[in-house]
Amino acid sequence: MTDSTRFLIVGAGMSGLAFANFLDSEDYLIVEREPEIGGWCKTIKQDGFVWDFSGHFFHFRHPDIEEYLRARMPPDEVVTVARDSRVFFDGELIDFPFQKNIHQLPKADFIECLYDLYFREEAAAGLDPDSFKGMLYEKFGRGIAERFLVPYNEKLYACDLELLDRDAMGRFFPHADLTDIVRNMREADNSSYNASFTYPRGGAIEYVRALTHDIPDDRILLESGVESIDLKRKVATLVGGREVSFEYLISSAPFDQLASMCHLDHDADAFSYNKVLVFNLGFDRKGHEGVHWIYYPSRDVSFYRIGFYDNIMGSDRMSLYVELGYAPDATYDVDEVRARVLADLERVGVVDGHELASHHSVTLDPAYVHITTRSRAEHARLGDLMGLRGVHSIGRYGGWTYCSIEDNIVEARALAQRFNALG
Repeated sequence: MTDSTRFLIVGAGMSGLAFANFLDSEDYLIVEREPEIGGWCKTIKQDGFVWDFSGHFFHFRHPDIEEYLRARMPPDEVVTVARDSRVFFDGELIDFPFQKNIHQLPKADFIECLYDLYFREEAAAGLDPDSFKGMLYEKFGRGIAERFLVPYNEKLYACDLELLDRDAMGRFFPHADLTDIVRNMREADNSSYNASFTYPRGGAIEYVRALTHDIPDDRILLESGVESIDLKRKVATLVGGREVSFEYLISSAPFDQLASMCHLDHDADAFSYNKVLVFNLGFDRKGHEGVHWIYYPSRDVSFYRIGFYDNIMGSDRMSLYVELGYAPDATYDVDEVRARVLADLERVGVVDGHELASHHSVTLDPAYVHITTRSRAEHARLGDLMGLRGVHSIGRYGGWTYCSIEDNIVEARALAQRFNALG
């Protein structure tokens, strides 16, 4: 027997749940492979600590969306924070973004960065000008690129930056020209897209739950991932063999996986990505005060970024997330890596004789997709083919893009409104 729904929504993360929220039709079904909703926005509560799968902080540009979520949450659930982020360089913390604060570096480093910035045209010679790496050298020169931008992003993306598209990070990359950088030496302006952010007291899952507020329980099937999709028949086969026919299918699954489920011939190598091992660590007492996250460009330090939940929530014990980037085929022993992380935290001064009270780890796989010329072209080609059969791929992984959680909601709402207009 084949079940039927007008809208089959694949994935109970922010994108899929948002689409259901803004859809006028009640004829939809959400299927989720995991036993819980939320995608990578899950929250762990353990030994008095509240952690997410990674640092998920919300930067709303659309007040109506923030209001929509908060109206479906308990009062006073959300705190708003003015960001304080730093870069660890040569044993000191300097303000982020690095490229606007080179005047805080030791004198010799500052002079070299400023000199190379002025003569930056020479630095990009021999690099692909359409690559992310070429852009970094072209805009900021060798000094800034090699002290922070290149090593940090190589640690994060776990790949050669010449493989990435010039605009791989879009609006999220903190650009600055020579005038901005010089002006910042006297009048600090470190504003960016996340100069302030919000975070629920109960963790990021509270924003996810807000999107389930108006969704009946029987519209979400957990542990019911899609195994295959017959585009001609417009039928999806779920784990266990259950079939669901659809008029439209809305997927937030990784795009390469969706292409495989649809049995479409595609360039699988076009869709590369990294995975991120996240450690959530709780300690017996406070550490750094005030700062919310710190970037670590040095290749001698295992992690590329850490964040302080305790400084966001005002709690009395240090609570960290620690992120390490890996290639998708990398293998590691989690216990061994955690021991290295703890040693590195001590070496860079984050931990100073602290006792580890609780810990948790998770691997985000995929984590950050690699946006390349090949991925853009193949996504567009396959997306057109899927669209002809009523299949729409949305979200960070469905769109194979770099975006915020709010961007996912905005995209899902726009797609729902297109269907609403059809009646």
